[in-house]
Amino acid sequence: MANVLVLYASLTGSTEIMAETMTEHLQEQGHEVAHKSFDLDPIEVSRLEEFDGILFGSYSWDDDIPFEVEDFYEDMEEIDLTGKVVGVFGSCDAYYDIYGPALDTLAARATEQNATVYEKKFKFELEPDDKDIEHGKTFADAVLNLKE
Repeated sequence: MANVLVLYASLTGSTEIMAETMTEHLQEQGHEVAHKSFDLDPIEVSRLEEFDGILFGSYSWDDDIPFEVEDFYEDMEEIDLTGKVVGVFGSCDAYYDIYGPALDTLAARATEQNATVYEKKFKFELEPDDKDIEHGKTFADAVLNLKE
C-alpha cells in the first residue's frame, strides 16, 4: 500500500468535496493518506519526499494558480520528485477562456521536478455531481497505479 498526500485549495468547497472523497476512498483501499489544505492545514514542500503518491487539488478560474497555492508552487522548485506519482484535480469554470489553468500549471511544475505525472488531469465543472465523485475515485486509483 502507498503513502499518499491529498493537498488541495478550495474556494467554494467543491475541490474540498473531491479531496475528501479521494481521501476516504484511498483509506478504504488500505493506503495511508495525509489530507491537507494549502491554506488551512499547510505542509512544507520538503515533506513531499515522504509520500509515494501526491494528489494536488485546486480550484481554477481565469487566473493561473490561486493565491493560496503560490508560495508552495514557488517552493516546489527546490525539491526533486523523482520516483513520486502525481495527479492533479479540481473544479473549473467553462465561463473562462482557458479551462483549468491552475491544474495545468501544477502538473507542469511536478513534471519539471521529475515526478511521474498522470497525463489526464481531472477537471470537473464547478460542483462535482455523482458521476464526478465516482470518476474521482477511479482517478485516484489510476494515479497510484503509475507507481506499480
